[in-house]
Amino acid sequence: MRKKQRHRSRSSQRSTPNPPVREGLTGQMTDLIHTEKELVQSLREYIKAEESKLAAVKSWASKLDALTRLSTSDPEGYLAHPVNAYKLMKRLNTEWSELESLVLQNPSDGFIGNISVHRQYFPDAEDETGAAKALMRLQDTYQLDSEAFSKGKLPGVHSNAVLTVDDCFDMGKTAYNDADYYHAVLWFQQALKQLDDGEEAVVTKAEILDYLSYSVYQMGDIPRAIELTRRLVAIDPSHERAGGNLRYFERLLSKQLSEMNQVYQPASEEPIQLGTYTRPKDHLPERESYEALCRGEGLQMNEARRSRLFCRYQDGRGNPRLLLKPMKEEDEWDSPHIVRYLEMLSDEEIEKIKELAKPRLARATVRDPKTGVLTTANYRVSKSAWLEGEEDPVIERVNQRIEDITGLTVQTAELLQVANYGVGGQYEPHFDFSRKEEPDAFKRLGTGNRLATFLNYMSDVEAGGATVFPDFGASIWPRKGTSVFWYNLFRSGEGDYRTRHAACPVLVGSKWVSNKWIHERGQEFRRPCGLTEVD
Repeated sequence: MRKKQRHRSRSSQRSTPNPPVREGLTGQMTDLIHTEKELVQSLREYIKAEESKLAAVKSWASKLDALTRLSTSDPEGYLAHPVNAYKLMKRLNTEWSELESLVLQNPSDGFIGNISVHRQYFPDAEDETGAAKALMRLQDTYQLDSEAFSKGKLPGVHSNAVLTVDDCFDMGKTAYNDADYYHAVLWFQQALKQLDDGEEAVVTKAEILDYLSYSVYQMGDIPRAIELTRRLVAIDPSHERAGGNLRYFERLLSKQLSEMNQVYQPASEEPIQLGTYTRPKDHLPERESYEALCRGEGLQMNEARRSRLFCRYQDGRGNPRLLLKPMKEEDEWDSPHIVRYLEMLSDEEIEKIKELAKPRLARATVRDPKTGVLTTANYRVSKSAWLEGEEDPVIERVNQRIEDITGLTVQTAELLQVANYGVGGQYEPHFDFSRKEEPDAFKRLGTGNRLATFLNYMSDVEAGGATVFPDFGASIWPRKGTSVFWYNLFRSGEGDYRTRHAACPVLVGSKWVSNKWIHERGQEFRRPCGLTEVD
């Protein structure tokens, strides 16, 4: 009889759901699309009601206008007729009151009520900022200039989605407010270019030049900052900051030239674009190699290595559930050994898993290495949910299949985690296992370290979204229904530091995955210890 998987308490595995929307989740973004459609329909109904009200008021006005022309032409003669006298009394006492009620009617009540109901699900300022930063993340990773984004020109995608001058300016403001002058310059420059090309906008050229010149100064390009500020002064001589900034920049440049014994060189006439300035270094040492792998560059696969990769049928060492229908196994990498299983999940199973996960998707968390507590982090942008085997036969069946294929018990594994990465969603380079300096990372679970990772791809991705291993230069691309598997620990229990990996930002599309982290406890006879540290 098959044993049921043992699970840890939900409190150690789950986080509290956030209100919809973060840039990592496509499902809830889709809900917002439908919400917006409802609001547009409600707006049309409001317009129709306003037009109907206005037509009624116009009808009243035409009728009363004709009556007053007649009555004022000969007031005494008009009132000499008793019917006219009665109708005048009636109009002033009753009909004008009806007209007043008509005018006081507010057709907007239904629309306002509808929008109030939906407002609780609207994105907030944090969501908008997150979406802007997602675009900048894609811009960096896939080396896309601002113009490509503003015109909707993404690799392999033809779209009418465009960014206006005001959109580009707001992108720049988002970066500027975060002291990210590198991206601020790129987006303010694009806003200026589109405005110079004749596009209409709410933001003025003076506003753009004000922000752009200061951002360029922050990037250390004083000559160009001077030229931009002079242009600002020419447009708006009374600008409150421009004159002072210009004098300051000129004094600063003069001092620098004097100290370095150099002569003034005019600013480059080349427009600012991707590559004009160097992107500042950040916390990630392998940033360049990681992003190159996301673009499909820098792969270390060669013919010698490729010749050592094979495909085979995997029956789980004679597992009775796999004898009649063994799994198709392909080598993705030789060392460390990474394999892909084909037809791991059916379309029906994938849809059921997504259906179970969607209501509880929350901002994905990572385990704090010092406390072992789950918390959100800026380097992981997605939404995730944890599913127990008892919730549905499909989850139990998938868990059992993972055990059958790997030969490892899942009784001590973590719950099945489902994650959705929308556009810009990512997980920067990380280890799945806890290192020696993090002895308490999984202490609360009581099942040892994460021995292995079983990752299910539950969607194809139009562009981006690869799983990459910067240490040895591998990129594994999502293929719906397939899974990849690797060991995080050597047989000795020592961590395999080569398995540091990342989920690349999704450029176009939506990426759904589910993963099973298999722990050490219970594997003593299934994967015995080796004789050396790196066996």
